[in-house]
Amino acid sequence: MTELAERPDTRTGSDFGSVPDIRTPLPGPKARRHVAFDHRFTSPSLPRAYPIVPVRGIGAAVEDIDGNVFLDFTAGIAVSATGYGHPRITAAVERQARDLIHFSASDFYLPVYAELAAKLDEIAPIDGPTRSFIGNSGTEAIEAALKLARFATRRQYLVAFIGGFHGRSYGSVSLTASKSKYHAGFGPMLPGVIHVPFGNAGLDELESRVFKRLIPADEVAAIVVEPIQGEGGYVIPEDDFLPRLRALCDRHGILLVADEVQSGAGRTGKMWAVEHWGVQPDIVASAKGLASGMPLGAMIARADLMSWSKGHHGSTFGGNAISCAVALETIALLQEGLMDNAAERGNQAMAGLRQLIARHGELVRDVRGKGLMIGVQLDSGETAEAVQWACFQRGLLVLEAGDDVVRMSPPLIVDDAEVNTAVSIFGEAVAMVAADPGRAYHEATRWGSTAEGEVDG
Repeated sequence: MTELAERPDTRTGSDFGSVPDIRTPLPGPKARRHVAFDHRFTSPSLPRAYPIVPVRGIGAAVEDIDGNVFLDFTAGIAVSATGYGHPRITAAVERQARDLIHFSASDFYLPVYAELAAKLDEIAPIDGPTRSFIGNSGTEAIEAALKLARFATRRQYLVAFIGGFHGRSYGSVSLTASKSKYHAGFGPMLPGVIHVPFGNAGLDELESRVFKRLIPADEVAAIVVEPIQGEGGYVIPEDDFLPRLRALCDRHGILLVADEVQSGAGRTGKMWAVEHWGVQPDIVASAKGLASGMPLGAMIARADLMSWSKGHHGSTFGGNAISCAVALETIALLQEGLMDNAAERGNQAMAGLRQLIARHGELVRDVRGKGLMIGVQLDSGETAEAVQWACFQRGLLVLEAGDDVVRMSPPLIVDDAEVNTAVSIFGEAVAMVAADPGRAYHEATRWGSTAEGEVDG
């Protein structure tokens, strides 16, 4: 029998007091032992960013196994939209768990599944009726969208964008083009997928080269796009890009699939990022923050596209009762004020972060975002890794994205003081890296957190 992982000595009380509050060198002694334990039994494919071992969370604070408390500006990769331990979310979990944990919605009529589908129809960025397939994750939502697009149009080709991340199951990873490592050793990928640059340059290439030289436009089933690229570096396109893309799809009868897995569920200050540009997709993929950390993904489509019949698609666990109940409560919280908070706190954070361009312009090249989907572009990937590590050492959790970006995607419940604290710590981290460029990068390298392809989503 193998030994168990070491148990934490968590603090008592309903809150953590001062946040962040770092009490040991990082990683702490229990964290170091747990990392060694973890490495014995878990898949080496897991792309750990840095050695935090979380055991408890309250609000936007996370406590590790050594009792250190961090201010979390990752939200578990933009997942924990309502923070940790939100009373209405925990109550929804407890209430549904008492009633019914699981009964397959694929084969039977689970009430909360249909209730969530009705709510998604209400909030979808699509005029007219919609229907939804509810699964377990973002990659499942994308897979469902690909199958439906090909089935509904009877066309074979799919178009995606360089820098996009859509998941790691075979169909979605075939669309993903943010790092070549995601494809390495797994070929051949799904046939019929074409990639073009993100933004207007990609639309120009489609019209001038792809549709003329490679594939006819009337054989393209769908174009799949993140309205704001996530893992690719929190890249915001030109303001006319999505309207142009919608018009191109309309001209050629191509379905527009909006991958809102990271940018949706209120993160940008609107329910869906596409709403910033007034564009309506034909299909929407959602997950991450939609259920506050419970496993859930949804593919929402125009009802007239749902021409497939029983058995064409399904999922034993998809639309789990607890996940659906939590999603309904999450949506209510978003509509009751968290989306507005995301917009306000995002403007506050970006105003503070942009001051770093004046102070450290040699390192900080750009600050961009919408709502609480914020990217800080540095001068190199090494600098981004070093700043990420320096933030971790100071008790702020952030996450690298793209080639040279550090992203901030905190829970949407963060307040004014927490944003000011995060901006201040981030500034300290940048100043430290500017003064001693190699130190933090060396430490990150020692802990293995600079490996290529380190971060999902």
